[in-house]
Order: sequence, then structure tokens, then C-alpha cells
Amino acid sequence: MKKSDSKAGNLFVITAPSGAGKTTLRNYLLKKHPDLYFSVSATTRQKRPGEIIHKDYHFISQEEYNNHLKNNNFLESAEVFGNYYGTLKHPIIERLKKGINVLLDVDTKGAKQVKQKLPDAVLIFIEPPSMEELEHRLRSRGTESEEAICKRLREAEFEMAQRDFFDYRVVNDNLEEAQKEIENILYSKKI
Repeated sequence: MKKSDSKAGNLFVITAPSGAGKTTLRNYLLKKHPDLYFSVSATTRQKRPGEIIHKDYHFISQEEYNNHLKNNNFLESAEVFGNYYGTLKHPIIERLKKGINVLLDVDTKGAKQVKQKLPDAVLIFIEPPSMEELEHRLRSRGTESEEAICKRLREAEFEMAQRDFFDYRVVNDNLEEAQKEIENILYSKKI
């Protein structure tokens, strides 16, 4: 699907290392733009307390995931920390064709897969002001073991090394400034 179709919606893909503030910025955009469709990913991981089925994730079995993968139903898919995630292609393509703007929240590997399949996708990388600040944010959550924090920091180093692949980079040092910056990106695409 090409953006040259003047009726087509825009596909915005945001990613960030864990703790960079991606979810906060995503929720800001969804609140400010209620017409922006948020694509909910499918996952094989267990539902966490407070998560809402079909709002936070589509929780599926490994067998369902494998069937979607075999039938090429995913726009992007990946294994992350032993769990499998994927973005179903059909709901996104249908909305884009109808002129609806879509927001995806995926990791760097998923963003690259999306860009390969839909070259007009707008990739936005949210980055922390420093790795030290990222570590501070992860530790201050108080929700993960030392081992999990170290694993997330190693993954963050890999993700930060990929940031030049993205169309836009937003440093989330000051939340209000980051909100303005990401808002300007959307407006530049005439959303």
C-alpha cells in the first residue's frame, strides 16, 4: 500500500528502549487524537495485573501465534524475552485504505519489518537523555529483578544503536517538550 493514494491514512510507528517514556507519549497522542487508531499487538505472554484483554494486548496461545505466522498474517513479529509478539496486518491495512491514521507501538526489529513492508510508514524513536537516566527510571519503577533490569539495559544499548534508522528521534528529557515534538511530527504529516 502506497501513501501516494491521497485517501490513505498515515502509519506512525513508535519505539523506544524500556523506560524511555514511550507508553506515556503514546497515551498522550491517543488522548489528544481520538481518531488515531492504535493497533493492539498479539502476544503469547501471560496477562499482567491491570492489563485489559484486546486493549493492551490480544493474548493468544503459542499455537494461534504459530498459525498467524504460518499464514503471513503479521505485519511484524518478534520474540522478546522469551515471549512472542506480532501485529496483525489486516486491521491496519483496512484502516489505512479508509484514510484512518494508525499508531503502532513496537520494538526496533518490528519497526524495521514494518518499514520493509510499508515504506511510507513514519518511524519515530523515543530515546532517554542518557543511559544513566534510563537505568534510574528502570530502577525507580521497582517492578523488576536486578537480572531483568540488566537484560533491559543490554537490550536498550542494542536499540539505541539502531536509532539512526528511524525517520525521527525524540529525546524524552522533558515530557512537555517531547509531547510537543512528537505532536509536530504528526502535524507535519497533516494528521
